[in-house]
Amino acid sequence: MDVLEVDAMSSPAVRFGQELARLRRARGWSQVGLAKRMGYSNTLVSYVERAKRPPTMNFAVKADQVFETGGTFYELWRRHTKASLLEGFPEFADGEAKCRRLRGFALAIVNGLFQVQEYAEALAQAAVDRGAINQSEAEQRVEFVLARQRMLDRRKPPLIHAVLDEDCLVRTIGGRAVMLKQLDRIVELAARPNVTIQVAPFSLGENLPFKMPVTLLDLPDGSVVGYAESYARGYLERRREIVSAWEREYDQLVVEALPKAASLALIHKARRELTP
Repeated sequence: MDVLEVDAMSSPAVRFGQELARLRRARGWSQVGLAKRMGYSNTLVSYVERAKRPPTMNFAVKADQVFETGGTFYELWRRHTKASLLEGFPEFADGEAKCRRLRGFALAIVNGLFQVQEYAEALAQAAVDRGAINQSEAEQRVEFVLARQRMLDRRKPPLIHAVLDEDCLVRTIGGRAVMLKQLDRIVELAARPNVTIQVAPFSLGENLPFKMPVTLLDLPDGSVVGYAESYARGYLERRREIVSAWEREYDQLVVEALPKAASLALIHKARRELTP
């Protein structure tokens, strides 16, 4: 059965390709003509239209520019990437994109909103090497991480409070050069007026309230939801009694973590120790 016979609603990649082909034909363009306008090869355009190759984020953004579709292709790409994400994460990402405030605790790994591309790529490649995902899924994960970060630069970005476990600063991901770049990114974000970053030092020991990464989102309707991950899956928590308990734990974490200035000093210390 040809891939185009698959129900488009059940396959975002097919729907993306069909919409690309429909708009191209409506304008009377050949695949070669569209390829020239987008800056890609006509072979790639053909593969994407037939769902033989998954679209990338850059391809989707360029298609929106060429067809003046205002984000239609980006949204189709975003739906396509969900297939390679941890169970439960896509629903959280939808809430994250529109939240008014985000409070997060990162354990061992810098959270995705703060990751530089090379750091995200190192994590994704490690998953490929373990056989957890394939190369295409790794590329989609990285693209999705970078797409999420667009919220940081929107006209009215959310208030962000992040507590990083000290392990995030000293666990070298991607090698020394990548880690130096990652620490610089954290310092840059900490200087923004809407971003507060604290570090939970190793000295907290057993008093660290969370044993896994946790995020709290304040949504536009006034509700607060929580998100947590285990090794196998993530889940969005809406039950008010559970979310309230997480909020109390987070407030305690903020009190126990290092103040902003001391946190920044520890980040700089970690950077100095990586510098040759």
